[in-house]
Amino acid sequence: MLRIVVFLLAIGAAAAGLSWLADQPGGVVATWGGETHSATPLIVFGLGLALSVLAIAVYGLLRFVFGAPARIAEAAQARRREKGLAAIARGLVAVGAGDLREAQRCARDAERNAGDESLAKLLRAQTAQLSGDRASAAAAFSDMLAHDETLVLGLRGLHVEARRAGEGAAALTYARRAYERGAPPWAAQAVLDDFAQRADWANALATVEANVGSLDAPTAARWRAVLLTALAQEKADRDPQGAMAHAREALDLAPTLVPAAAILGRLTVASGDLKKAARLLEGAYRTTPHPDLAQVYLRLRTGDSAADRLTRARTLARAAASAPESLLMVARAALEAQELDIARKTLSPLLEAGRPTARVCLAMAEIEDAAGDAGAVREWLARGARAPRDHAWVADGVIADSWAPVGPKGTLDAFVWRAPEERLIDLPPLDLAPAAPPPLPAPVAKAGPAPQRPALSLRSAPALPTSAPDDPGPERRKAGEFRDPVTD
Repeated sequence: MLRIVVFLLAIGAAAAGLSWLADQPGGVVATWGGETHSATPLIVFGLGLALSVLAIAVYGLLRFVFGAPARIAEAAQARRREKGLAAIARGLVAVGAGDLREAQRCARDAERNAGDESLAKLLRAQTAQLSGDRASAAAAFSDMLAHDETLVLGLRGLHVEARRAGEGAAALTYARRAYERGAPPWAAQAVLDDFAQRADWANALATVEANVGSLDAPTAARWRAVLLTALAQEKADRDPQGAMAHAREALDLAPTLVPAAAILGRLTVASGDLKKAARLLEGAYRTTPHPDLAQVYLRLRTGDSAADRLTRARTLARAAASAPESLLMVARAALEAQELDIARKTLSPLLEAGRPTARVCLAMAEIEDAAGDAGAVREWLARGARAPRDHAWVADGVIADSWAPVGPKGTLDAFVWRAPEERLIDLPPLDLAPAAPPPLPAPVAKAGPAPQRPALSLRSAPALPTSAPDDPGPERRKAGEFRDPVTD
């Protein structure tokens, strides 16, 4: 409605202007070819308007005629680009489906029609990766380094190729270059892993703190706590106050991080504040019953008797009365105090619950040994050899005696307190039958030394495994890690 009103107002204004112009007296006189011509102002205005329209039309016609070649070239280029983009789309689908022949054909079409497109370069690199041509893939990624918009993508591809080739130094160099260009998550992860593997905890912590925005909050807090705990371990002897500050901050970030609580408890005990250390350890044990915390708590005061440690163990056990670790702790303290009846009674719930673990069986063997029952000791040791495993620090299929910030494969925060997985291994049946002797040689006419007959031998039985098979290890957090078509 508003447009109609404006249109009508414009028409009315134009009509009023023409009417005013027609009412004006006077005229325009022009001499052309010896003749004098006169016209009213309205006619002159009309002629000027007509000449303007004609000039615009001529200009548009000339522009159309002279611009036709450029438009034709642009249209051809647009068609080629459309063909190239279509080839890129088909090629990426072929790469994902593992169709090497179709991917190579589409890569050639994309290179011919849209060679300057970053996706065309990516398709060429992925096709080379699919065919196993690492040199061509590296060359394709190297070409991407010449343009700012594909620089990080090229560095990512070169980083992956270097890792696949086992060239760790080159892979780290590419990651550092990408990290300096804006810290993409994969580059930050590679730099962090390098710092962690070299035990450079300060730089590793700085890397995590610089990339908190690209990580989810729980993962960032957990990694910071682990690195602060590593710093506390490193400084415990030479800078106790600084180590206590790091451990306290780590415990604030991750209240269930047992190593941080254990370190803070030991350092607090060393500082002489036994009550504060006891409250700290009791609170941590209430959340996460763990033998490391119990060990620190039972050794709060040097010179305590075994009976004093038993009393202290009972006090700590009240913080997590139903935890198996509490029963084991009290039973061992009672065993040290030669209170065998108390030790047996404490372990009885674990024996009645089902299959006791190896630590429970070993504790029962020690109790029977203290009682002088050798037969019971052998029985409990035999049961312990077949008993389920107890919780331990496990990472990357490795069982460790103590916690470490980095796993055997260089993964940060890989160790988890859990029961190692048990696997049954199918062994071939033992064949203890003697091998059949070879036939005697045929007699010869000429006398000579008697043929030597090989001695009979038993086939050796396959060796039984002496250690547990590799455990798959805990799953890694994916916060901050991004999948992309280069690595997948």
